[in-house]
Amino acid sequence: MISINSLTVAYGGFVLLNDINFHISENDKIGLVGKNGAGKSTILKLICGIQSPTSGKVAVPSGVKIGYLPQIMEHHRGKSVIDEAMTAFSEIFGLEDELEKVVAELAQREDYESKEYQELIVRMNDINDRLAMSHSDAPRVQAERTLIGLGFKYEELSRPTETFSQGWNMRIELAKILLSKPDVLLLDEPTNHLDIESIEWLEGYLKEYKGSLVLISHDRKFLDNITGRTVEIMLGRIHDYKVPYSQYLELRQERLAQQRAAYENQQRMIEKTEEFIEKFRYKPTKSNQVQSRVKALEKLDRIEVDMEDKSALAVKFPPAPRSGDIAYKSSGMKVGYGEKVVFSDAGIEVRRGEKVALVGRNGEGKTTLMRVIMGELQPMAGESRTGYNVNIGYYAQNQEDILDKEDTVFGTLDRIAVGDIRTKLRDILAAFLFKGEDIDKKVAVLSGGERARLAMAKLILKPYNLLALDEPTNHMDIRSKDILKQALKAYDGTLIIVSHDRDFLDGLVDKLYEFRDGKVKEHLGGVQDFLERRRLENLNELERHYREEESKPAEVVEKKAASQQEYQERKFISKEERKIKHRISFLEKAIGETEEKMKSIESRLASPSEGDDYMELTREYLELKRDLDFKTEEWMDLSSKFE
Repeated sequence: MISINSLTVAYGGFVLLNDINFHISENDKIGLVGKNGAGKSTILKLICGIQSPTSGKVAVPSGVKIGYLPQIMEHHRGKSVIDEAMTAFSEIFGLEDELEKVVAELAQREDYESKEYQELIVRMNDINDRLAMSHSDAPRVQAERTLIGLGFKYEELSRPTETFSQGWNMRIELAKILLSKPDVLLLDEPTNHLDIESIEWLEGYLKEYKGSLVLISHDRKFLDNITGRTVEIMLGRIHDYKVPYSQYLELRQERLAQQRAAYENQQRMIEKTEEFIEKFRYKPTKSNQVQSRVKALEKLDRIEVDMEDKSALAVKFPPAPRSGDIAYKSSGMKVGYGEKVVFSDAGIEVRRGEKVALVGRNGEGKTTLMRVIMGELQPMAGESRTGYNVNIGYYAQNQEDILDKEDTVFGTLDRIAVGDIRTKLRDILAAFLFKGEDIDKKVAVLSGGERARLAMAKLILKPYNLLALDEPTNHMDIRSKDILKQALKAYDGTLIIVSHDRDFLDGLVDKLYEFRDGKVKEHLGGVQDFLERRRLENLNELERHYREEESKPAEVVEKKAASQQEYQERKFISKEERKIKHRISFLEKAIGETEEKMKSIESRLASPSEGDDYMELTREYLELKRDLDFKTEEWMDLSSKFE
């Protein structure tokens, strides 16, 4: 479908992408991976035509529709959330208007055998087929379903877009892209502004998506669950693996090991051959053999070992000064803004040395609690206090606002460093991959990942005993996240972290506080314990579990917990099976009836009688055809459950 041919991107003397080639086929789901700055986002821009290569080309067939979600985008203002999302259907609405005009013209014409009439029929069928493929539900229903799936509440859909944060506006743009149903989706870090519930919804959507997908993500689980092919960018070159991310890591190590072994074997052979040549170069009796070996070396296809980019963070937090036994505590706490209450009656206790995660939907109060802990926001009621001798290092989610864009990388640290640490600033920056001329860059030109690293470097300057980290892994590549995780595990202070990355939290935290519907609930144990206790696959299923609990009938609620679960599962499965089988029978009957009606109309259209309304018959036929397509697709989906 899309071919990238001999493509090179260079900036001055620096070559970012060097003569790369790969092909995106229909229904390919590709994970594009590599370090921050490797060129992943550049490849997406090249495919879209936003950026031009230094040499080579990107071949995109005409008619292929591309949907592109960049990391940073312009957000539209002046419309409600739902109205802005509905702009995704402008092409559909245009086709419907054109169809109405074509049908009206057909109804007025009587030159049934003419070329123009036949062309109108072809155009009508073409438009109808495109409309049938474009949506199965009314556009507004699709828009509402997608927005709610991405985390909006129904009552928020009428609010102006400008009343939402940048992260929520990103969700509107993502909804528009998904609703437009492109042939190829290019998504650059789509999960950065999503909570766990919305990530799971998007994951499910992309699994069922019928087109091609190129996905940049630093979420290992997200990549594994969606993609079946991994394209790695390493030091300007492409390595293509036909497997998901976790398998790619294994194959990558095998490939490099095999390559090194082959290289070493060849080097030994070359060394022995050169020794022979040198030893017998001047012996006439060996001249033929020497010449033969010289020619063999000249023709030898030399094995090259791919250079491996081993540069990585070297994070090590200073030893934490001892604090009191309680690092942070609240009781009966109510928090909000103005008259709006975010959560209430919160009892939270974080003890010295604990590593605690705050989880839940965006907007439920995780960042708000961080602001309370930092003293930036006072509770409306109740108690909130940090413990004795607690010194907090804070990583804020909104680095765009916290970092001074006019300052340099070095200046950002130099401004706040005091004492002997000032002599080590260059070493600290090097540990966070700011080397050479990088330290003189202005913050304004840094990528999202670079800003995240710079903000993390600030936390090394002082020996904090409580780290409060709000989404620290956004924009970090997978290797950097792994190194940061190990550093936090080794950190001997207290940790409070907000994250939607389950892999990052797994094995790191030993307690969770869940923010849900204005309440805060404590869960002891790690993330896996939290999930396994409820036999859940991810954090979002917990939220669905609550909704199911609320909807259970009273007589079931009264049963004992163990028998209740078994009873409910049996009842749910049998009820669902009966519903599906009943629906299949209904669809089979409806499909047969629809097909008979269409045959009848086809006969009347072929030989219209004097009283027939041609325009009305055509409209009826098109509606029946669309209805038949939808019912047939649903019947096939349901029937596959019993194969």
